[in-house]
Amino acid sequence: MGELAKLLGDFGPLFIRSALVTWRLTAISFTLGFLLAIALTVLRVLPIRPLKLAISAYIEIFRNIPSVALLIVIVFALPYLKVVIDYEPSVILALVLVSSAFAADNLRSGINTVAVGQIEAAYSLGLGLLQTTVSIVLPQALRAVVQPMTSLLIGVMLSTAIASQVPVPGRELTGLVDKINTDTASGILTFAIAAAIYVASGLLISWAGAWLDRKARILR
Repeated sequence: MGELAKLLGDFGPLFIRSALVTWRLTAISFTLGFLLAIALTVLRVLPIRPLKLAISAYIEIFRNIPSVALLIVIVFALPYLKVVIDYEPSVILALVLVSSAFAADNLRSGINTVAVGQIEAAYSLGLGLLQTTVSIVLPQALRAVVQPMTSLLIGVMLSTAIASQVPVPGRELTGLVDKINTDTASGILTFAIAAAIYVASGLLISWAGAWLDRKARILR
């Protein structure tokens, strides 16, 4: 316990700062990925076959690429094409591309829960395909996928650890652990502190997701 108290005394503020960096990367990446997924979902229902195929290819590609591999491509391969992106935006871009693919797939599952009769009723009232999707289908699909989206948010939060592979300003939790162990050889205790923060963050997200899911079930 003495070593843990000393470690927290020496590096406690840095752990707090790194946790804030982790949460900021999570919030930005998930929000952008979620918005992109909504756009992809809406475009996917349009009766334009090449567009559907392109979006399906996007989802399958980025759903099956590890975030860290995508980050390596963005940081080290794109400069050969004269495309240079700073480190933190590169991390966010990698997380957005991957999370949007998973979120779009979740939304498609949510759309499948909407009764066909409601869609037919909307058509009978004179609503077009796009208006029906945005006004009738999508809100119900969103309420149906609260739990999958909660799991995705936790996954994005854990995936921010890829930022430890590049010199992101401020350092997120995993990057801070690497730095502390390199400088002080503190060993397992630094990992334990970071793991505790990750677990606490995940539990908080799970609690918020469960609360939101209960509210969504009432609305359904």
